[in-house]
Amino acid sequence: MTIYILIGVLILISFLLMAVKGLENREKPQDSALKQRAIFSLNEQLTFTRLQEILPQHTILAHVSFDALLTTKFSRTRHKYRNMIADFVVLDANHQVVAIVTLDDLLMLKRSRNAQYQDELLRLAGYKVLRYEEVPEYHELREAFGQSSFTDLDDLDTALKKYDFIAHSVRHKVKVLG
Repeated sequence: MTIYILIGVLILISFLLMAVKGLENREKPQDSALKQRAIFSLNEQLTFTRLQEILPQHTILAHVSFDALLTTKFSRTRHKYRNMIADFVVLDANHQVVAIVTLDDLLMLKRSRNAQYQDELLRLAGYKVLRYEEVPEYHELREAFGQSSFTDLDDLDTALKKYDFIAHSVRHKVKVLG
């Protein structure tokens, strides 16, 4: 009987020694390699480009934290919007916020309640919020920012020359009698 107890104690001591050695030799896990990541998704890139084309006199900021847009007296209120980010913020020439543009991605369908909460927070602070389910078309952005497509003929000429459709054609003035 004592032999069995002695063998059991030796086995237990050997397991304990192996466990201690394993803990001593264990290195800290290393971090994974860092890689570059695209700043914009494809939809965000298209929206950013369209905003820049339609609003050339404005500054467009991307991925702006709500902490930069909102302030409050109490930290418990600040905690409610701590990790929230606006997709695009449109600033005028005086660097005042004109509007906040947000895009719904596929993940936002699951978090639509969160999107409504974010929009309501920004509206309560007095911001104009424009939320689009997909990449907004040019005419949608023009309507949202109160611009007509082309206000006068010179703008139309400039736009046509930009795309070089018939840049060198001569336009004749037509006089209407009657």
